[in-house]
Amino acid sequence: MNFWQTLPRPFFTVAPMADVTDAAFRRMIAKYSKGGRQAEPAASQPYVMWTEFVAADGLVKATPEGKKKLLADLIYSEQERPIVAQLFTSNPAHMGYAAALCRELGFDGVDINMGCPDRSIERQGCGAAMIKTPEVAHEVIKAAKRGAKMGERDGIPVSVKTRLGYNEDILEEWLPFLLAEEPAAVTIHARTRKEMSKVPARWERIARAVEIRDDMGSQALIIGNGDVLSQMDGRAKAKLSHADGVMVGRALFGNPWFFNEGRQLPTRLTALPTHGVNRDTIVTEDTEDRSVEYVTIEERLRVLLEHSQLFVELLPHKSFAVMKKHYKAYVSGFPDAAELRAQLMACDTPTEVKEIVHDFLATHA
Repeated sequence: MNFWQTLPRPFFTVAPMADVTDAAFRRMIAKYSKGGRQAEPAASQPYVMWTEFVAADGLVKATPEGKKKLLADLIYSEQERPIVAQLFTSNPAHMGYAAALCRELGFDGVDINMGCPDRSIERQGCGAAMIKTPEVAHEVIKAAKRGAKMGERDGIPVSVKTRLGYNEDILEEWLPFLLAEEPAAVTIHARTRKEMSKVPARWERIARAVEIRDDMGSQALIIGNGDVLSQMDGRAKAKLSHADGVMVGRALFGNPWFFNEGRQLPTRLTALPTHGVNRDTIVTEDTEDRSVEYVTIEERLRVLLEHSQLFVELLPHKSFAVMKKHYKAYVSGFPDAAELRAQLMACDTPTEVKEIVHDFLATHA
């Protein structure tokens, strides 16, 4: 039995997002969402973490220095478990090697990226481009399962993250192909590659994916992804689609408390991603729940400082500019937020950030 089979349904998962859900942010989520899990409602726990996607080709062919940087993207803490390493390559041999490495590193699972729309990834025949080359996808999945020793006593499960199709929705052909390879789980971003995130996620297609899975008698779990803006919204989408799990992406920005039902951001402070979202498919809390302890602006900024410091400690090889996309989310929805955000965007070190935040708090006490 692998960890996927032990999860209560529906469960939440953290999306693999490049330069977002890195080791530093995952630890923030683990601390502020998962730290008090024994006292939290079962509906919000447990959840599964994904790493950023990592190039299997690089793990095989990179220089020692290059490989060291890639391995830094695979660091994790015990508090993040269950933790899944996401890999991409169109080379089966490289996938087998990388999956075996992730098993040796102690990951709970390996996930294959077959949905990323990034052009540089697609030029390598990876990410969403694999939807167009099912024969390659077939070999890559088999290699991952061999490297991960899926099904063996010391093995770990292999899953796939993908989309409805490339230019067109081909779920009825693409999903059965994937399920025939017997992955432990399939996460489906409910849009095509062509649609990116410009149209609302079609959760009725996640429901269709569950039907296809059931008709095939597959044991794979189906995880829906797209436009999940709150826990309530995620649970509603899971109920609508009968998905086993729900993946959360953009709504995590600036909100490491997302999975903590006892500690939440007030709606007015939440930088919710609404572009391209069908508001009729979203369920959010219209009024603030008096039983919930709401995160203050001061605490939000304190956590921003903690996140900044952790980033430079854990990921010194990365540009500090990566943190600025988080600042856009942490600093929003309150008086003078735009002015503070502009100052933070000009910072290059956590020391500068600390000085500016402390000055802001001193003048807004």
